[in-house]
Amino acid sequence: MSNEVLWTPPSDVRQTSRIGHYLQWLERERGLAFADYEALRLWSVQNIPDFWSSIWDYFEVVSHTPPTATIGDRHMPGTRWFPGATLNYAENVLRMPGRAGDDPAVIAHGQTRAPQTLTKDELRDAVRRCAAGLRRLGVGPGDRVAAYAPNIPETYVLMLASASLGAIFSSCAPEFGTRSVCDRWQQIEPKVLVAVDGYRYGDKPVDRAAEVEAIRAALPSVEHLVMINYLDPAAGSGWDELTAPTDEPLTFAALPFDHPLYVLYSSGTTGLPKPIVHGHGGILLEHLKMLALHHDLGPADRFFWFTTTGWMMWNFLVSGPAVGATIVLFDGNPGAPSLDTLWAMAEETRMTYFGTSAPFLLACRKSGLVPRVDHDLTALRGLGSTGAPLPPEGFAWVYADVSDTLQLQSLSGGTDVCTGFVGGVPLLPVRSGEIACRALGAAVEAFGPDGMPVRDQLGELVITEPMPSMPVGFWNDPDGSRYREAYFDVYPGVWRHGDWITINEHGGCVITGRSDATLNRGGVRLGTSEFYSVVEGLPEIADSLVIHLEDSEGGAGELLLFVVTTDERDLDGDLTAKIAKELKTALSPRHVPDAVYRILGVPRTLSGKKLEVPVKKILTGTPAESAAAKGALANPESLAAFEKLAREGVS
Repeated sequence: MSNEVLWTPPSDVRQTSRIGHYLQWLERERGLAFADYEALRLWSVQNIPDFWSSIWDYFEVVSHTPPTATIGDRHMPGTRWFPGATLNYAENVLRMPGRAGDDPAVIAHGQTRAPQTLTKDELRDAVRRCAAGLRRLGVGPGDRVAAYAPNIPETYVLMLASASLGAIFSSCAPEFGTRSVCDRWQQIEPKVLVAVDGYRYGDKPVDRAAEVEAIRAALPSVEHLVMINYLDPAAGSGWDELTAPTDEPLTFAALPFDHPLYVLYSSGTTGLPKPIVHGHGGILLEHLKMLALHHDLGPADRFFWFTTTGWMMWNFLVSGPAVGATIVLFDGNPGAPSLDTLWAMAEETRMTYFGTSAPFLLACRKSGLVPRVDHDLTALRGLGSTGAPLPPEGFAWVYADVSDTLQLQSLSGGTDVCTGFVGGVPLLPVRSGEIACRALGAAVEAFGPDGMPVRDQLGELVITEPMPSMPVGFWNDPDGSRYREAYFDVYPGVWRHGDWITINEHGGCVITGRSDATLNRGGVRLGTSEFYSVVEGLPEIADSLVIHLEDSEGGAGELLLFVVTTDERDLDGDLTAKIAKELKTALSPRHVPDAVYRILGVPRTLSGKKLEVPVKKILTGTPAESAAAKGALANPESLAAFEKLAREGVS
């Protein structure tokens, strides 16, 4: 880990930040005073009921009936939160505290149509009309509403309208193929399907009419198909009928704290995607905490995250109005006409928080972009990075070429909790290559081989205390066996997330990849992200994938490196030698690959994650159709190179 400090909190941070205001409130209302962030964090995980009841009270959660307690049953899995309470996620989001009716709530940009802005009043009215339309279709509490639609206002309105009724929402981005969509929605049997006719990706029109027809045919539960003619607006739209003018008032069903809000899905690279059910109350409280206290968002902010509706960061983004923030939506190709597209939008919208992925930031760096010179980014206060670990060179690029005054927050979490376990906070400095802290209320530990917490050592990321946004459960898992198997089989009563994490003495964290894809040669254990940081730091390498094939006899096994070269250059002996030298110098001689192969593309999920484990299975003889669900991949054709190598024999 690097200890180089790149940003420090201003001296008046406790007077100007939302977490500073929360600390003042705790002292005034609860008689609690904390000297620093770590003291606050320890209190939050050692006094779980007190912390989460303070979040409920501090944010003045709107409820229909109050809770009788904060926690009914504390055991994991199956923790019961806020028994007796009834509330509605949509009601709390649409309140938009601190905002007037004519303030912008949603700013939407894309490549299919002109930019749009919805004010707070316009958003509430659109949700009111959509909810009335869903009622006319017979939708009520517990019914599923599915959206095959991009990151546009209609999808957001549909989600909030469904939530207002107590219906359960699920979305798939329209770039998902038919098989991938059906694998998800056949499990939950939606009653209503809302779909776009197509979209534009850069300047390329993408017609999805055939996919919509095939999806509907595969879902006999669908009683109503509502089309949004997004690609061809002249064709008229079923959406207009669904959201037709009406006098029906905007109402909100009073729902139990754990009533299902939406279903998210694991990436589904192997087997059927896990349908992860999230509840109204847990998502609301977690997002209030994270968005306000960690990301420092409020009524003065314009909050953006580059995401599709198929990634949990969309669900995280669209909670922004719950803390008063305006959200910025983008639908399209972030690299068209160039990687400058999103930075130009940041200037145009006066964005204050820019959320993206580590691969995007590294791609901008490699392309030589200097956004601070090309654009007025003076409004930008925060920049978030997730989806993969951000190496030190990514931090350096942000502070050199984007802004030296913003706070860069690297964070990591998961679809499973729809939030981050570890991230940044206004009270702490930003250190190169490091995630600043464990989040409030998230009892994160690194477990060593003996199942005990370790410091300054690589360990399994675990959560030792419950969080409200842990799933209500998996869909159609009545005895909870699939849920327990996913997270609680290794350490009973403790959530095992499946990532390697190192926590250092000052509380900083580094995530180094999936614990089931770790490199271990000669007793040296290394997360794959450190490997990628070295290899992809070379100007000749655009992308890479590393696979360790263990030796059943206990030897070192084979370490295979696959690279995508820049400008499709050849992989010659000089480049192979350069890669080996860099890895030997930066990591260890044990991490010099036994073989380097040039490939045309690294297999990735639709949300951009590398397929390390499925590729390893293919290389060890598992048929590709069993190792990876191709419908869940952004580039399924990329598996062919590994199938060919498996047939010919790895050498």
